[in-house]
Amino acid sequence: MKRKKKQILSYLPFLVIPKTQKEPTLTPQKTIRHTHIQQKAAGYAAASKRMAGAAAIQKKQADYAIRASKQMAVRSAKAVGETAQTAKRTTKIAVRGIIAAVKAAVSSIKALMTFAMAGGGLATFLIIIVGVIGGVLLSSNSQSAESLSQEVLDHTPVIQRYAQEYGISEYVQVIQAIMMQESRGQGNDPMQASECPFNTRYPNSPDAITDPEYSIQVGIQYYAYCVQEAGCTSPQDLDKLKLSIQGYNFGNGYISWAIRNHGGYSEANALQFSQEQAAAHGWSGYGDPEYVPHVMRYYSGGNLFAGLFGNNQIVSVAMAQVGNVGGQKFWSWYGFPSREEWCACFVSWCADQCGLITSGAVPKFASCPAGVEWFRSNGKWKDSTHSPSAGTIIFFDWDGDGVSDHVGIVEKCENGRVYTVEGNSGDAVRQCIYLLGNSQILGYGLLISK
Repeated sequence: MKRKKKQILSYLPFLVIPKTQKEPTLTPQKTIRHTHIQQKAAGYAAASKRMAGAAAIQKKQADYAIRASKQMAVRSAKAVGETAQTAKRTTKIAVRGIIAAVKAAVSSIKALMTFAMAGGGLATFLIIIVGVIGGVLLSSNSQSAESLSQEVLDHTPVIQRYAQEYGISEYVQVIQAIMMQESRGQGNDPMQASECPFNTRYPNSPDAITDPEYSIQVGIQYYAYCVQEAGCTSPQDLDKLKLSIQGYNFGNGYISWAIRNHGGYSEANALQFSQEQAAAHGWSGYGDPEYVPHVMRYYSGGNLFAGLFGNNQIVSVAMAQVGNVGGQKFWSWYGFPSREEWCACFVSWCADQCGLITSGAVPKFASCPAGVEWFRSNGKWKDSTHSPSAGTIIFFDWDGDGVSDHVGIVEKCENGRVYTVEGNSGDAVRQCIYLLGNSQILGYGLLISK
């Protein structure tokens, strides 16, 4: 896809003082009844354009802006269809494979514990348990990789080599996810890096690179620069990771702009930046303001057990939506022609992005009571005394009548507090905090049966 995204934007020197993120206060008592959620069919944005410091580069961009926009529109429409079909097939395979592997491991561990207690010896038990876990890792990794295209998997050795060369070895899975979003690993420019400032062998025009390995090298070199500019120290630094990912699409000028004006990334300021740049250049669109959630669909989080037992992927997707106001993308995704209470639509959309609806782990629901009923009838319900893990679905009952009024996603639970990400919280996606056992928590829906 052609995006004017890779050029380093020109700004006057300034001192960036990152804002200190404050822990949110405990969420106050609520009286508003919520029963639904939102989303629009997330489409790819029009052709990405980067700002250029030099007048000559700006003129060059203007010459092919219209052509790139038309080409991207055609390719994006095709990619949307292909991605949807592939995700539907491969996610089901991946999840089934992981679940099967975990069940097999649990059964083996129980048998081994019986063996150890019968005198088999603790040392023997520990040695074998490592083998069981290793088998789960290998099996699960093989299955989960099915969510990536075969072309991306084929490029992985080259990705690993250049990630190590540019000092971001721990970001291999992020790079794979970026490649999936850019090209699914297809073509001669799989990282869509032709317009990167680090491309010195080919013209800085769309699809100019004709050597896939060189495209990977340039793309990774540029992403390493984005990681550095964002101040991201590890893939677990989610806020700065998202900033670096959006910077790959928009150009790193977005990174400094977002830090300076907003303290970091949010979906809302990504949209603002896209609109401002499109207007400033007279273009119909600039980049993909929803690039982060699009990339996060393919990112496992780099931690197998977090994905299996903490369900961090749905949390990552939800966190990427913080700042969204109005929820239109969620309720329209669900199929509503006009605004509905959209908390449940938000949860359903996040689950769908991770393949959890296709796999049958989470229902597609727009009514909170319907969601509660599904988890209860499937043996995946826990009451308000439960200590939830990340990714658990949390249901609320504001007026104490036993009927759920609102729903969200658990970000984490620690120190007697439950941290959540909720849609339609004041008509926005927000992070909230509750005391564990709060009387307004009705209960929890589990993503894995326990």
